[in-house]
Amino acid sequence: MFQALLITQPDTGYRCELARLEDKQLPALGDVTVRVACSTLNYKDGLAITGRSPVVRSFPMVPGIDFAGSVVQSDHPRWKAGDRVLLNGYGVGETHWGGLAQMARVKGDWLVPLPDTLSEREAMAIGTAGYTAMLCVQALQRHWAEAGVLPGSGEVLVTGASGGVGSVAVSLLAGLGHTVVASTGRPEEAPYLTALGAASVIDRQTLSAPGKPLQRERWLGVVDAVGSHTLANACASTRYGGAVAACGLAQGMDLPASVAPFILRGVTLYGIDSVMAPMPRRLSAWETLARTLDRRRLASMTREIGLADAMAVAGEILAGKVRGRVVVDVNR
Repeated sequence: MFQALLITQPDTGYRCELARLEDKQLPALGDVTVRVACSTLNYKDGLAITGRSPVVRSFPMVPGIDFAGSVVQSDHPRWKAGDRVLLNGYGVGETHWGGLAQMARVKGDWLVPLPDTLSEREAMAIGTAGYTAMLCVQALQRHWAEAGVLPGSGEVLVTGASGGVGSVAVSLLAGLGHTVVASTGRPEEAPYLTALGAASVIDRQTLSAPGKPLQRERWLGVVDAVGSHTLANACASTRYGGAVAACGLAQGMDLPASVAPFILRGVTLYGIDSVMAPMPRRLSAWETLARTLDRRRLASMTREIGLADAMAVAGEILAGKVRGRVVVDVNR
């Protein structure tokens, strides 16, 4: 028996509750069984738990798009009992039972070895949000390397900076020597963001309204977790030959933009997908995170809750009230 958050859709409507399940109820599709130590709450988890968006595609469903733990049983050649592993994406928590549970059964091909220098808690303090931030930063690094751009040669914008992706992106970019400008809708979080390494903090309203198709050149690069007008304005004010890595849609999935920045300034827009990213890119991201991310800053952006608390905190995430990262200790 194990505990899990379970989403069902009975005649009375969408429901998420803490349930006690039997091991035999785990999905048949999967060749590795993992005892989960920690999971996280991401924006997508908030949507799934509350039913605010049709994230869940089949019922019943255990939410949770990532987890870290140890292999209990394996029919996969790469994994054996006792191996420490983590998982991000692949539809887990949407079409396949996810990590907000004490047990999970998944395909071994989806698993990443947990770096030796990371605990399960630290891995989930990073979580899908931090892993996505790393994919964004690596895309910008590849772009800058090709262009011969050095750290400190211009400002780098991070939108949605007080959220999970944004917090890790600020810390990573600052650690690499970049001048980071953090955009947030919560001005009271300015001390938090400067402690993570931001050189300055701006109000998101400067980017969130409709703007001109081509604006004053400012950003060497951008990590955008917001989308819509914010992304359009970020592109419009990126410097010649600069790059924007887009990974989120908190403001909306539309892009009310012009082609002007792309054809007149040679701006590049990188779409960052963490769900189905190829394994070599995943391994590179996690190895780099384990080696470079400042653990003190990671601790300062992390809050820990128990499994039973996740339903209430899911609503807080959607309301924009959660700062940084939330680790879920599934055994609490």
